Amino acid sequence: MGPVKALVLNAGSSSLKVMLWQVEGTLPSMPPKALWRKHVEWHDKAIEFDSVLGSIPDAASIDVVGHRIVHGGSRFRESTRITPEVRDAIAKMGEFAPEHNRVELAGIQAVERVLRPDTPQVAVFDTAFHATLAPPAYVYPGPYEWVDQGIRRYGFHGISHQYVSRRAAEMLGRDLKSLRLVTCHLGNGCSLAAIRNGASVDTTMGFTPLDGVMMGSRSGSVDPGILIALVRDQGYTADRLDHTLNEESGLKGVSGVSSDMREVLAAIEMGNERARLAFDVYTHRLIQEIGAMIASVGGIDALIFTAGVGENCAPLREIVCRQFSFLGIAIDPARNAETPVDAEISSADSGARILVIHTEEDWEIARECCRLYNRD
Repeated sequence: MGPVKALVLNAGSSSLKVMLWQVEGTLPSMPPKALWRKHVEWHDKAIEFDSVLGSIPDAASIDVVGHRIVHGGSRFRESTRITPEVRDAIAKMGEFAPEHNRVELAGIQAVERVLRPDTPQVAVFDTAFHATLAPPAYVYPGPYEWVDQGIRRYGFHGISHQYVSRRAAEMLGRDLKSLRLVTCHLGNGCSLAAIRNGASVDTTMGFTPLDGVMMGSRSGSVDPGILIALVRDQGYTADRLDHTLNEESGLKGVSGVSSDMREVLAAIEMGNERARLAFDVYTHRLIQEIGAMIASVGGIDALIFTAGVGENCAPLREIVCRQFSFLGIAIDPARNAETPVDAEISSADSGARILVIHTEEDWEIARECCRLYNRD
């Protein structure tokens, strides 16, 4: 493979990360040193793509730009070159992932304005890794017509789940296809995946990134009857429901403190009971879903924690792993307390390995970009 200069735009729910790599030869599994990087935290989604892109040194030499696109729907089952038709489809799917797809579309349009108009762009879909879900895992138990309308479980955070599952196999010295893994992506958004033979067989997020475990400001799964009651009895509109479930729920909604786990833990130290309740609900829901993922994959060889909370919240990992002691899973408290990076934190006699892996979504996107760029 010839040298490729790849720019990656990773627009998440709380920040924008921009990375630039030059890759020569065989694509390494872990990221090489970046040529340039920028991380922008935003509030109210006030993103200045043009100013970020305009600050990139030697931008004219960029060969390909990759974008993390959260929702690919049923149409996009793998990474793809962005054409006007693909861009239109991404815009249409913005209604299913409003926090993400619309922001990511703005990034695509900014590249067209600021960089060379003919710069190849690649969409790397968070849903693609979960394209291997079987019908029993992705069909909702509503009217069958939903399936024809594209209403089904898609799953998200696939780029992260894909990276950490491959990295786990390397750390364990095992063939990925021989492993049963449960990967826990716990950040501002949270999802779990059950991975068998290198493929996703189950996941917690569904039709949108709102489903599944409790998150920073998102509710995760709730009884749909609650939503019906809010509409009927409280006059909630679709927009108000959207805002409440995505922006005012989760850790933020229960604690009344913050969507940031660090601030919730600090409030607990100060004796805040609602913060304690929020943490307890978070761990309870997480434990429930890990148990479901273990059942879906038929056992477990390794439990993996990744993303901001997963990588940095030692008390959470200890509580979760202690709950699965009946499966022989045992954590090493000293290793766990060290805030490890790409390390094993299970005890020597644990029935399953416990790993903390720093997710590298940006590099996974760059790998996909280089693969498609050289294929074309």
